[in-house]
Amino acid sequence: MSKTRNLTFVAMGIVINIVFGTVVSMIKIPLLFLDTIGTVFIAAILGPWYGAVAGGLTNIIQGIITNPKTMPFALVNIVIGLIVGCICKKREFNFQTAFITGMILAVVAPLIGTPIAIYLFGGITGDGNDLIFTWLLTSGKTIFSAAFIPRITGNILDKIATCIFVSFLLKRLPREYIRKQGNI
Repeated sequence: MSKTRNLTFVAMGIVINIVFGTVVSMIKIPLLFLDTIGTVFIAAILGPWYGAVAGGLTNIIQGIITNPKTMPFALVNIVIGLIVGCICKKREFNFQTAFITGMILAVVAPLIGTPIAIYLFGGITGDGNDLIFTWLLTSGKTIFSAAFIPRITGNILDKIATCIFVSFLLKRLPREYIRKQGNI
């Protein structure tokens, strides 16, 4: 694939992240964000570096356009792109691989995002997790536990659903759009 085509795909991934994330946020689907579908998709078809770029730029652009609080979480989205891209270099991104990858991301994303939320925002980030965070904190949990528990809970459903959705998309994508990797 040409570099221009790859960068066009990256731009598409960024738009997908922002649109899906915004729509899901507006309709308030519990435990679902879908704001990394574009990152996972780009990482799966183009590899880890393009996935990382799509992920990082998503948060920077969204931070400029809508909410500056999303910018520091670019690191989470970058790591998601790297992990998915590396897995797809070795394995076909089928249902089983997608499910396992979703489980990995469900743990890794909050492990990175929780310290960012605590350090920069005291654990309060203006999303649905704030109520649970406050309740857990006042019930005696440490600040890390109070911030991590709601994040991992939401990420389990979100990251598995995201990865499985992308695996179904990949089955329908013409092979010439998928980088030679794994068994894809």
